[in-house]
Amino acid sequence: MARRGYVALLLVLCGLGAYALAGRSALPPIVPPAAASFAVAQVARGEVLAGLGNCAACHTTAGAAAFTGGVGFDTGYGVVYSTNLTPDAQTGIGQWSEAAFVRAMREGVARDGSQLLPVFPYTHFALATDIDLSALYAFFMSLAPVARPETPAALKFPLNFRFLQAGWKLLYLKRGVYRDNPGKSAEWNRGAYLAEGLGHCAACHTPRNRFGAERGDAAYAGAISEGWLATPLNTSNPAPLPWSEQDLFDYLRGASSARHGVAAGSMSSVIHGGLVHLPDADIRALATYFASLLPVPAAPGKDAQLLAALMIRGRDHDPDLLEPGARLYASACAYCHYNGGAMLPQPARPQLSLSSTVTAATSANFMQITMRGLGTAEGLPAVYMPGFASALSDTDLAALARYVRRSQSDRPAWTDVDETIEAIRQANRESIP
Repeated sequence: MARRGYVALLLVLCGLGAYALAGRSALPPIVPPAAASFAVAQVARGEVLAGLGNCAACHTTAGAAAFTGGVGFDTGYGVVYSTNLTPDAQTGIGQWSEAAFVRAMREGVARDGSQLLPVFPYTHFALATDIDLSALYAFFMSLAPVARPETPAALKFPLNFRFLQAGWKLLYLKRGVYRDNPGKSAEWNRGAYLAEGLGHCAACHTPRNRFGAERGDAAYAGAISEGWLATPLNTSNPAPLPWSEQDLFDYLRGASSARHGVAAGSMSSVIHGGLVHLPDADIRALATYFASLLPVPAAPGKDAQLLAALMIRGRDHDPDLLEPGARLYASACAYCHYNGGAMLPQPARPQLSLSSTVTAATSANFMQITMRGLGTAEGLPAVYMPGFASALSDTDLAALARYVRRSQSDRPAWTDVDETIEAIRQANRESIP
């Protein structure tokens, strides 16, 4: 039954796609405009918005010029590569008019009329205003043109037929610029516009259905991406201490919070490589918006009691050092993560009883950080936590993870530790030429 349903939906997509192909014609090429033809303030605004969208992270490969594309994304249906966003006339967007650029951002259609794949999050970019899209266009067209041919996508049959994407859009693309919620404050609406539009936060933090569309019934419920858990940003968020607006502001502004630790993985890139350009008012707006989605913090007195209880849990380590995990924690972790006083530890050395990496439903983030370490890749001045992938065996890593989960949280034991360790090992082997 499930297979027949899958085939039936594919047939529907084919029909809808064929119908929707009408009007998807190529737009005429233009002569690349001079960078000086754009207002300085408009280009500067576009640069900030490109940071909000973290465009560089997806469109820049290591060692290559910024925004020249070539980054591969394994979609589950094949590998898709990002495109060249510089104004090179042959391999970039140099011949794209502003109208062509806006159509791509809002409808997922390239200048030549071909359908863009939804790994490019046009479903979010469609919410952006004309002014913001115009500023983005000005920024990209002001870059130095760099020739770098596109790497063709390698998609599985039948999704290698691009016209199917037109049918997909009829099912999953909601058209129209963001509209303010009249029941919310101006700051909340600004945060929602930034997060849901160019920020496309839900693209990572929302699970997807079998056809690659975000699940509307599980908005911000968290999802695994490249071996990391994009943490739930709704009421299922696993943080032992609920996030306050100030916590969120501190984290989004500086990638750390005394009560929640530091950003790692791709979130570090989002903050250090993108949000760093946003003004404080926009970061505050984002904090206001997400605070409304997350569990409500306790009243000050109750919050202080919860914090005290968690700090006691963090200091009260299992004295049975005959347990392998306890011995490993005492020798490799406790020196930095143990806080013997009443004050909060520094964000760079968080109390693990306060960390959502320990209380999350999956061991993914805990194992990623433990095996890879943290440091300059997270925007920090030096490596302050070494990776233990080489120093510890898989058996030791698993014992450590299970001990930390048990001693630093009240959550059930992780059931995915062994496979998570193996997946990280495999990803590391594949990354070595």
